Amino acid sequence: MKIDEGISNPIHPHHKLKLEYTEIPFNCDGCKEAGIGLKYSCRRCEFDLHKACAMPPPTITHPFYKKCEFQFNYRSPGQHMRICDACRNDVLGFVYHCKRCDFDLHPCCANLPQVLDDGEHNLYLCFKLSSSCHHCGGKGPGWSYRSQCKSYNLHVACVKELLVESWQAMYLNADKNRIREIQTRIPSLSRKLRNHHGGRGGKVMKCCQMAGGAVRLIVSAILGDPTAIIGAAVAGFMSK
Repeated sequence: MKIDEGISNPIHPHHKLKLEYTEIPFNCDGCKEAGIGLKYSCRRCEFDLHKACAMPPPTITHPFYKKCEFQFNYRSPGQHMRICDACRNDVLGFVYHCKRCDFDLHPCCANLPQVLDDGEHNLYLCFKLSSSCHHCGGKGPGWSYRSQCKSYNLHVACVKELLVESWQAMYLNADKNRIREIQTRIPSLSRKLRNHHGGRGGKVMKCCQMAGGAVRLIVSAILGDPTAIIGAAVAGFMSK
């Protein structure tokens, strides 16, 4: 078994970064987005990077942007604030940028799987929503994951928003009243699907049972970890 001797990174040149595994969410010092699971870390400096941010390819392509070539940048190009075209969040650090088309992607967003498979059902990454997001109720811009049965959609942006709130509630000692407020705002996909279908038939219940697994998969993918198990730690708080 090969011993991990660590890697070097230009924005943290003084110490090697070691590959670690954590079930506690962290803030990536590269892209400034949340992470969980595998990370490259310097314990001496409390410095953490997503795996996707620690060893980024210099250029990538993406099936949603056929004419684009994205180049990796350690900081947002240009003088103006830029927005990730996948999750619609601000670009605050590492980013993939296409000079030709002016598109931007966070490293973890650029690496979101096209298909998430929990062993029974598939979720598909979509460029545009075909029906309303089950959290915000809108069809606004940004990527989403859609169930195979097309019964529900979730914006990547909406899942990120919920993650930040649940993270604050669980790990940052938020006020108890604030936690209760967050819990009432977190969508119960199962309940929404039952209301959407107007009943509790066998097909409806099966689809509702998919919802919890779907959230775990999406959470896991967005946080940069390839396993659904780690996502359950946060998603369980979201899908009750």
